[in-house]
Amino acid sequence: MINKDKKNKSSLTPMLDKINSPNDLKFLSIDDLENLSSELRSDMIDSVSKTGGHLGAGLGVVELSVAIHYVFDTPNDRLIWDVGHQAYPHKILTGRRDAMSTLRKAKGLSGFTKRSESVYDPFGAGHSSTSISAALGMAVARDKLGKSNNVIAVIGDGAMSAGMAYEAMNNAGSIKTKLLIILNDNDMSIAPAVGALSNYLSNVVSSRPFNNVREIAKQMVNLFPKEIGETAKRAENLARNFLGGSEGTIFSQMGMHYLGPINGHDVKSMVKILENLKNGPHDGPILLHVVTEKGKGHPFSKGSHEKYHAVSQFDLITGDSVKSVSNAPTYTNVFADTLCKISEKDKKIMAITAAMPSGTGLNKFAEKFNDRFFDVGIAEQHAVTFAAGLAAEGLKPYVVIYSTFLQRAYDQLIHDVVIQKLPVRFMMDRAGFVGADGATHAGAFDLAFLCCLPGVVVMSPSDEAELADMVLTSSKYDKGPIFCRYPRGEGEGVDIPEIPKVMEIGKGRIVKEGKEVAVLALGTRVGVALKASETLLSQGYSITVADARFAKPIDTDLLQKLWNDHEVLIIIEEGSSGGFSSHCLQYLSSNDMLNYKNKKIKCLTMPDYFQDHASQSDQLKDAFLDVDGLIQTIYKMYPLSNLDSNLIVK
Repeated sequence: MINKDKKNKSSLTPMLDKINSPNDLKFLSIDDLENLSSELRSDMIDSVSKTGGHLGAGLGVVELSVAIHYVFDTPNDRLIWDVGHQAYPHKILTGRRDAMSTLRKAKGLSGFTKRSESVYDPFGAGHSSTSISAALGMAVARDKLGKSNNVIAVIGDGAMSAGMAYEAMNNAGSIKTKLLIILNDNDMSIAPAVGALSNYLSNVVSSRPFNNVREIAKQMVNLFPKEIGETAKRAENLARNFLGGSEGTIFSQMGMHYLGPINGHDVKSMVKILENLKNGPHDGPILLHVVTEKGKGHPFSKGSHEKYHAVSQFDLITGDSVKSVSNAPTYTNVFADTLCKISEKDKKIMAITAAMPSGTGLNKFAEKFNDRFFDVGIAEQHAVTFAAGLAAEGLKPYVVIYSTFLQRAYDQLIHDVVIQKLPVRFMMDRAGFVGADGATHAGAFDLAFLCCLPGVVVMSPSDEAELADMVLTSSKYDKGPIFCRYPRGEGEGVDIPEIPKVMEIGKGRIVKEGKEVAVLALGTRVGVALKASETLLSQGYSITVADARFAKPIDTDLLQKLWNDHEVLIIIEEGSSGGFSSHCLQYLSSNDMLNYKNKKIKCLTMPDYFQDHASQSDQLKDAFLDVDGLIQTIYKMYPLSNLDSNLIVK
């Protein structure tokens, strides 16, 4: 846990200044909680304006966070936040307020919940829809260990759309252990409007007296003839649906005791209901449906919730983002613009995203070709197999997804796409390091888990011009699945061709001719290799730089040439071990080409540990995948003493 001496941040937050842990909340009256919530919301906006981060979801759960920590005894009572986007108020209330200035920075607070950061984070997050499964596991563990603590899972309506959440609820309904699931409904409404009557009914339903009466009624029903008993049961079900809303039926069918919807910004009502649930006789899983407003309290978020979901630093007065001037278009925008361009002529192109239209750039595609655009929600598994169905019928589906999220659909990828050789196009954004989002979002493993699959094509552009070519190439390739990975952030600043060209599958290129040392680079490491070669030129080094372009199939002719013609071969990629360079080594080894005594080969990949959140440049530096790291590697592999002394600049 990150600790700093508590300081008064502002005279505008006198009540919040006294909160060092959730235990301090217990000394407040219920009437104080509204003011505390207001201070907490202002403090969070102020903090995130300086650091950037996920703003909207956290603002929506301020009152909910206060109510949960006020009623329950955390960390003894386990509180699990799904995804972690909404956990900033929770962090502030659990002793991390003064560390919020370090949010998403190197050695600072994570943007998500993290077990190693605080005892108040019993389960780490980053990807969605894991909270109910984890909470159920903790609840069962509690029972087996003879403990009596509460377990609470908070999950958003978007995360609830994923199949894993339903699998967990179905299992919870059969196990019937005590578990509280709070559905934070902040956008995709699945319930009627919230009002005073709904809050009142939920309070009544959650109370001990009502449940006692219901238990007595159930016992009495068993004493009556079957016909009367069935009538009574139907009456109870009708009452349950009335009190809980018809939308609760699906949860009830899964064995949940459904309550709601209630106003998630009425902190007093939530405290009363949570107290009833904490002290009540419920012996099974409960789903409490809470309706909140994403971005509540932020003066600039109205009508632009997606924009304020995740923000960079911004001005508190104007709301304008504080960003450096762009030197080049982002890879995301280059992809989106190219896809839109080629889709004008190719009517078979379809685009699919899993709840990330803006993050992937597909909002541009949706504006122009809405009838060919599909946002399937947080359902990566479905997205892949849905695309497989489209491809099976002759269409050209593009699954546009962050590299890290494709991990969630690996079985569907193999079983439904690769084995059947279906021409689904996968565009993997955020490949490699992603900076502040850390290990959970790093696109580290796609090369390793894709290159081992038979018959696939895996591409990676060295710059934005090559990305445009690869988008067109993928549209023309119909022999099986094809993948393209590209990084987060700006391109190299090269000219983008007005008319992209189709690439030859599996063929790389030599970018710069040299002599002693060859660098075979994949993706944006090509630019790093070129900069390193220019720096070393003045020291007498003559370095060949090659652009692999394809991680699979490998350009074996290019690989053999680089190995045969140079004393040192360095293969560099922004991915984990087991990826492109591993397959290059395997090829050389399988063809008995590594038995040269005077030759050296080295693979530069991401390190064999999870790197914490930091800037992308710091992460690359730590992994020795930047210019300096490559230069140091070349020094070690081919020392200056190996060069002609006359060429060395003193």
